[in-house]
Amino acid sequence: MHNLLLLWDWPMSATLELTFLKVRRAEKAGDIEEAHRLLTALLARYPKNRKAADALARLGGGGQQTSAFQNEYNALASLYGRGCYAELIRQAEMLLVRAPHAVEIQGLIGAAYLGLDDFSGAEQAFRQAINLQPQDATQHNNLGIALRKQDKLDEAEQCYSEAIRLQADYVDAYYNRANLRGQLKRTEEAVADYKAALQYKPDYAVAHYNLANLYRDNKIYKQALYHYKVALDLDYSNHDILFNMGSIQLDLKNIDAAILAFEAANLVKADDFDTYANLASALSLNEEFEKSRDTYRKALKIRPDEDSIKAEILSLQGYMCEWEGRDEFRSLPLIPAEGKRPIQPFLALSFEDDPARQLVRSQSAAQRICLAEKQNVRFPPPEPGRKIRIGYFSSDLQDHATLHLMAGMFREHDRQRFDIRAYSFFGANDSTERQKIIGQVDIFTDVHDLTDAQLIDLARQDELDIAVDLKGYTRDTRLRIFAERVAPVQIGYIGYPGSIGADFLDYIIADPVVIPQGLEQHYSEKVIRLPSSYQANDNQRIIGSCTQDRTELGLPEDGFVFCSFNQNYKISPREFSIWMRLLQQVEGSVLWLIHSNQWAADNLRAEAQKRGVDPSRLIFAEKLPHADHLARHKHADLFLDSFAVNAHTTASDALWGGLPVLTLAGRQFAARVGASLLTAIGLPDLITTSEEEYEAKALELAQSPEKLAAIRKRLAENRLTMPLYDTVAHTRAIEAAYEAAHARRMQGLKPDHISIS
Repeated sequence: MHNLLLLWDWPMSATLELTFLKVRRAEKAGDIEEAHRLLTALLARYPKNRKAADALARLGGGGQQTSAFQNEYNALASLYGRGCYAELIRQAEMLLVRAPHAVEIQGLIGAAYLGLDDFSGAEQAFRQAINLQPQDATQHNNLGIALRKQDKLDEAEQCYSEAIRLQADYVDAYYNRANLRGQLKRTEEAVADYKAALQYKPDYAVAHYNLANLYRDNKIYKQALYHYKVALDLDYSNHDILFNMGSIQLDLKNIDAAILAFEAANLVKADDFDTYANLASALSLNEEFEKSRDTYRKALKIRPDEDSIKAEILSLQGYMCEWEGRDEFRSLPLIPAEGKRPIQPFLALSFEDDPARQLVRSQSAAQRICLAEKQNVRFPPPEPGRKIRIGYFSSDLQDHATLHLMAGMFREHDRQRFDIRAYSFFGANDSTERQKIIGQVDIFTDVHDLTDAQLIDLARQDELDIAVDLKGYTRDTRLRIFAERVAPVQIGYIGYPGSIGADFLDYIIADPVVIPQGLEQHYSEKVIRLPSSYQANDNQRIIGSCTQDRTELGLPEDGFVFCSFNQNYKISPREFSIWMRLLQQVEGSVLWLIHSNQWAADNLRAEAQKRGVDPSRLIFAEKLPHADHLARHKHADLFLDSFAVNAHTTASDALWGGLPVLTLAGRQFAARVGASLLTAIGLPDLITTSEEEYEAKALELAQSPEKLAAIRKRLAENRLTMPLYDTVAHTRAIEAAYEAAHARRMQGLKPDHISIS
């Protein structure tokens, strides 16, 4: 996001117009020398002010000596205005020989050195000006600018403060000191200085803008938006104000407002890459996929070599089941060129089943997170006998698939042995799921309005033993807090089916199926293998009654119903072609899918038509409340899994609802989740290892009602006896993993692979 602080501009003083009024009065009174003095002082403070320079040139007179000096000064000011800094310095130094006490000339020399980026020279000139006139607030302010340019921040602050002491209403000095204090993260002092500047000059647009930036950076969004709006009223065509307003609205999930702001920014400044990219992101969140795709394409025209945007376009097309150009993804570089954004690892999962390549993409993304210098954080050992303190971090502690899975685990945690804390990145809401978890943990903290730095401080103050990231590379992640370390042991779990690609997560929770022995090299983390499936499940999830029959759901009364309630982006031409061949071979069968968006529905129907299948045999189910969604699974016959990214929660929903799932075990974590779930529920015969076997098995089950009925019977028997839905046993296994990782830390041992039996 843009963050233009405009530190070194020479903004107009609040007393500027008053000075011109005094000049006009002096002229009318015939006091030309006083008019000269006022204008000369004004130009010393604002060398670029053409109005003052023109007034001096027009004025003339004031005595022969004064007029000659002023003409030479005007010539120097003209050189400054044209950017002829070196020539200005040469002529000014000659003039100083005749007028060694001319503070104005020393000030102009200092300004010229600033223009040449010779900050040491500027410092020297401004110090000489101060020696000549110690009470000149302008020179102290200007010296502060030169010092700050040299990172002499303490001295610069002293200069700004001295300028304010000498002139209590010195707006520019307040402004400059505010910028410096903001840079030093002294937020309260910076806010006070901006407010002081605005007290003397309420229409100071850039001060409103920078104060808004400061509030934004500290996630004080209400105040940030207020000052952006004031700044916009004063400078209505400022692209950066509109852009930053859009960014805040995006962060607040006010998507419509974000779109309006980015569109307005685009009108002010057409063909800006960042504006198009952020507008496209907002449109995507609003599920305006076609507009989002087209907007990303506009961004790509500006930067044709931005591979991250190419990936975003292909990903959006995946959500729309628009498969043209899909194979181009694999040609995108694993490691971005210097200065380019890495491709988001999550986008890559559905395009290629290759854990080695996924690791490289994750490593590239992690390097961007870890650009800041790492702190050497020391965590003191916990008090003897204290419970192991676990902190879960997520934006999904609400009505979300992650919490649907983990609700039982939070319920069953042994609170006698563990101090369980939850940190929610998502703002307060009234969902039943959120209210339940608040009562199932020791402390629930809403941290959505905290900056990363504030959250890091809070988590460290809480003295966690283990921090568990439930997001990984998914939306609303806050991996930066883990990069800075909030606990001595940090673990990735359930949110992202792959490696983070960095050493700031010590462990990844898996099982022998999702990460088989011998594949550890594809994960930067040490692997914790649970005895059964890694996936948490809640054995108290309620299944609704579903009084609707098949025909009311748009399904055939007697035909075979293949089902895949996966998100559309997981579907590729590979599995879809198999599904269409199955429909052709199983008379009267249909494919039951989730209706996510109309583009996907239309495109999938068109793809079916291309493959010789009547599009009407694709039935799209509308989204329902979770209990009702679970209930309707009884009307399907066989769930067909997707390949590169298997069904995760969706597969658990199907199995819990009594629907058999057929999967193809791939290579990467995300492509082996179905196999993990089926192993844990005792249905390994539904795991296939090739596309040919997958297709043959699906056809066999569709044409053999007895075999399918036997599998459904086994599934019904195993639901409450096999490990997959044994919530208590799973929770005990997770806790054993936490204890093992904690024990290694207490023994001074580095993280290592852990197997829980």
